[in-house]
Amino acid sequence: MSSASNCPVNETKSMSLFERYLTLWVGLCIVGGIVLGKVAPGIAQTLDGMAIYVNDAPVVSIPIAVCLFFMMYPIMVKIDFAEVLKAGKAIRPVGLTLFINWAIKPFTMYAIASFFLGTLFLTFIGPEAVDYVKMPFGADLAVGAEYGSGKVVLIDGVKMLEVPLWRSYLAGCILLGIAPCTAMVLVWGFLAKGNDGHTLVMVAINSLTMLVLYGLLGGYLLGVGKLPVPWQALLLSIGVYVALPLVAGFFSRKWLIASKGETWFREKFLHVLTPITIAALLVTLILLFSFKGETILNNPMTILWIAIPLLIQTVVIFALGYVLSKMFKLTYESAAPTALIGASNHFEVAIATATMLYGLSSGAALATVVGVLIEVPLMLMLVKFCVRTQNWFPHQANSDPDPLKSATTNTVSE
Repeated sequence: MSSASNCPVNETKSMSLFERYLTLWVGLCIVGGIVLGKVAPGIAQTLDGMAIYVNDAPVVSIPIAVCLFFMMYPIMVKIDFAEVLKAGKAIRPVGLTLFINWAIKPFTMYAIASFFLGTLFLTFIGPEAVDYVKMPFGADLAVGAEYGSGKVVLIDGVKMLEVPLWRSYLAGCILLGIAPCTAMVLVWGFLAKGNDGHTLVMVAINSLTMLVLYGLLGGYLLGVGKLPVPWQALLLSIGVYVALPLVAGFFSRKWLIASKGETWFREKFLHVLTPITIAALLVTLILLFSFKGETILNNPMTILWIAIPLLIQTVVIFALGYVLSKMFKLTYESAAPTALIGASNHFEVAIATATMLYGLSSGAALATVVGVLIEVPLMLMLVKFCVRTQNWFPHQANSDPDPLKSATTNTVSE
């Protein structure tokens, strides 16, 4: 694995104002979206109506597609794919991270979310409560036909699928569980004083792996949950929200570094992109909550019912990654990012996919937004846990474990 000196340290030196208070911004967007939905309910519907339709079903909302592209592109342009080729030098941490992300995490998410949403909290959510989601891309089903656990109905002249509400929430949780490692994990890894090279490589490898496994695992687990599995839309979402920004990021990175230099790219270009990414996320959230405002006002505990299984899943996966790192005798610098990468979710992709597959107003999209709401404070707590327990692991040569706590404190409070 390359040393930390070979990775873009400047990208993760500190959290920006947006990143540091992301939970606050998300909270304000929830309030703003709910208010917008009550005061001017036609605005969000009009924007979402600017969509590409297939067989009378809205498949791609153009305004949301633009916002979500700007969420994903800055993540992809940060990746130096030359680092991926060096990953073979550290088989154990890379292999363990991939195993947790793709062989364990999707299935524990399904199991935990199914138990809480479909059993423990079902009475509170409402056994008879339903949600209306998009028709599967390319499907031409008659009104009244059944598809998965859903039934085709006509809503305002548009064919939709009527599905149990708790299953719609489950779909959002599944999409979060199969979307590991956000760009924010670069911040978590830095704050925990982990191996920046390992973190960066895993961001790149997970982005590439998602091109294949996201669609396969998503389709399988959604099918197991008796949910509509719009395969064409699932693959289309991967192409639009992963492959397209990945390719754009790869080529624009090469061109910008060649023409402007690496220093300008890291210190100027990436600095400008970060607030654009989160601004696009926040605009999407305002639209989302303007649709779901009535549901939240009628049942404000909805956020809690979704948040509890997501929180438990995050802690379970983090603990598993940390314990296995100890068993595999990894250094602290590799163990911390391994556990944090597994715990963190690629919520940009999850929101994008839920919106494309099921609609901006779906329970699935709401569940992915709850993931954003709890991630920042929870991940900061896990970072602090890593720092306090670093003596459980050996350290890399030339690393000084003593100043970690002060370095973390200074970074967060600056």
